Amino acid sequence: MNAEQPRAPRWMAEAGSAVRRAALPGLKAAVRREVSPVLHLRRTQESAAGLGRTAASPWSRLPEGFALLQVQRSHTPGVRDGYRLRGWCGPLKVTCEPGPTRLAAPGVSLGNLRRGDGEFPSEVLRAVLHWSDNQERLADWINRIRARHGADLRLVIWDDTGYELPWELFRLPGEPELGLPGGLLGALVAVSRWTTLHHVDLGLPRDPGAFQGGVLAYLHRDMAHDHIALAPYAPRPHKELTPFLKALDAPADRTGLVYMGCHGEYGHSVTRLQLGGRTWAEFNEEKMDLLRRDHSLVCLNACHSGRFVDNRAQGEEAWRGFAELFLRKGAGGCIVTAGAIGDPEARAMVHRLVTEVTARSWQPLAEKLRAFRAEAVEEFGGLAVIPSVRNDDGEVDAVGQKRVLRLLYAFMFHYYGHPRTPLRLVGHDEGRSIGG
Repeated sequence: MNAEQPRAPRWMAEAGSAVRRAALPGLKAAVRREVSPVLHLRRTQESAAGLGRTAASPWSRLPEGFALLQVQRSHTPGVRDGYRLRGWCGPLKVTCEPGPTRLAAPGVSLGNLRRGDGEFPSEVLRAVLHWSDNQERLADWINRIRARHGADLRLVIWDDTGYELPWELFRLPGEPELGLPGGLLGALVAVSRWTTLHHVDLGLPRDPGAFQGGVLAYLHRDMAHDHIALAPYAPRPHKELTPFLKALDAPADRTGLVYMGCHGEYGHSVTRLQLGGRTWAEFNEEKMDLLRRDHSLVCLNACHSGRFVDNRAQGEEAWRGFAELFLRKGAGGCIVTAGAIGDPEARAMVHRLVTEVTARSWQPLAEKLRAFRAEAVEEFGGLAVIPSVRNDDGEVDAVGQKRVLRLLYAFMFHYYGHPRTPLRLVGHDEGRSIGG
């Protein structure tokens, strides 16, 4: 049986010939096929080695202003599962080996924000800040690359752990001597994510290009209000999933955005992942030729659409989820959610997000999301005072918990894709690009 070949983003292929020679720690030498501008990173059973053992790092030639943080799962017999961090940004590098503060951390997952038996929002936020404060070496590296590149920094986080670590919420300490304010990473830096794609020869383009064209949308009746934000771009809204999927297989006009507003389901196996009542496997059977042709942005406004599950139950060592599926089918990028977003607070935030994402067609999507999160932090009023769970009378501080929840919702939307790609939607009246 042939081993899988996880795919690296194409725009990282600028490492050129050095990639053919160099071995990434824990991986075989990266191989670049001449017929396809994609890096093929094959896993190896060899133990991880330090970067000093390689002639040149595949990441040593990232574009100026780019940084890569790779998060790899680690398994040590007799010890809880943890993770290893490796970061590259020009000459500034960091390696954080697995240890007591780099363990699987289910308490910081935004998937815990469930109605009913879910955790209080303020406790989830405090857990995330505690987790952040334990990562001093990582925070120091991020601040050094912030000082080096300023507002031009673009950070790509390639996390294949499945631990649902909330990187956008990672708290950075301020460093006044460097002119660096403290705060939450996703509000200070343009962040995008990446994940390993399986079986196919797909990755991000070397040139960021643009998500450009019209809108193809499926809106469940409970999400019909999403049409208001999309109306200027003349979407072809579908009220049923079957004709929507047929439209994905039979592309007509060029499409910049594929939008799904529906219910999502999550469980601890691939068979429990659903969008709009369809399972992950049913979506996986679709060809989605439109995505292969246009490399559209896919936005999944559905609960848990950004969560991954370990698929060893089906005989493979791979993390599967809808972000990986749509990217593998050809999407140029994905916006997905890290948890449940079904209440009125979340729906109001989604409307604001869609409005923000579709505005200012010249601005990269990752920067729009950074500004969206920064506005949420400003509205919250900073992290110096976080509401308590209960008031002095013993009753839950419902107002304070809603304030925290609105902040967390702004960080729950994750973007997978090239950090410099803009979204340029086309209006229907004159076929022109609109959005500011």
